[in-house]
Amino acid sequence: MTSTPAFLDSARPDVPDIVVPRGVTPFHLSGQPVRGRLVRLGPLADALLTRHTNHDAVTALSGQALALAAALATALKFQGSFSLQAKGDGAVPMLLADCTESGALRGYARAEPDRLAALLANDRTPSAAALLGHGYLAFSVDQGPDRERHQGIVAIEGDSLADMALHYFETSEQIQCSVRLACARTEAGWRAGALILERIPGEGGISPDLDTEAQAESWRTATALAATLKEQELLDDSIPPERLLYLLFGAAGVAADRNRALAYGCRCSRARLSGILETFPPDDLDHMSVSGDIVMTCEFCNFDFRFNRDEVHGKGGDERIN
Repeated sequence: MTSTPAFLDSARPDVPDIVVPRGVTPFHLSGQPVRGRLVRLGPLADALLTRHTNHDAVTALSGQALALAAALATALKFQGSFSLQAKGDGAVPMLLADCTESGALRGYARAEPDRLAALLANDRTPSAAALLGHGYLAFSVDQGPDRERHQGIVAIEGDSLADMALHYFETSEQIQCSVRLACARTEAGWRAGALILERIPGEGGISPDLDTEAQAESWRTATALAATLKEQELLDDSIPPERLLYLLFGAAGVAADRNRALAYGCRCSRARLSGILETFPPDDLDHMSVSGDIVMTCEFCNFDFRFNRDEVHGKGGDERIN
């Protein structure tokens, strides 16, 4: 407990200070209607995923969500946070990952232990569809209270998280994409990565000299080359991103753009959570209190913040109501 008033206390839990300077490598195929992003979380994946004790199947799904969120966020121009959220009626009813414009990454998956145990009894490696069940997938851009929040929502469709993302792009954005996601426990710890390709219309200026059929053939070739990527290659820290891109697309004239950094990005603090508590009526705060304390858990970093009931006034008054 600190003597600083909660609403002024910016203290955060002791979390890893990890930055992956080459976490995202944007690239394009020269003179062709194809651009993409290669995401390699490296040791950041292990730092984020091991904050929670989950079954490997749930951890792998969460790692894929983190890689996908990083890939999509770094394709946008915004100030704030980009989030991926899946809600379903399965053993994992909540999956969430978000990434800021500066590459601060965080996420978690909430599992129902009994339902997960029942699922795993019949399938030790359940798919994302089996884990999430029926529900929806949402992508959101939040640029703060003064800007309109942009959100796209589709029903969960497909077996894997990559399939679900493709369904979103096809139905909501009407753009052609290729999505490869991977997350696994390696000798170096948990690793996660993504390879995203996007087809750009010829009129966009990337391939103005190619006719319609030539553009389509370029896209087919690029996706065929992307399909040769092995999971272990995507997760192998020893292969630099530019080297991996050359191995995949060297014959197609790949050009890597400036790398983007990713970092451990939980943004919780006592001040932030105190502000949330202050929105509750005093009676509700009394019900939350156990032995004089209110405990709030940050789902992202899995840390318990403890507040003395007397230091939180709540909505509707400046002093404690007894």
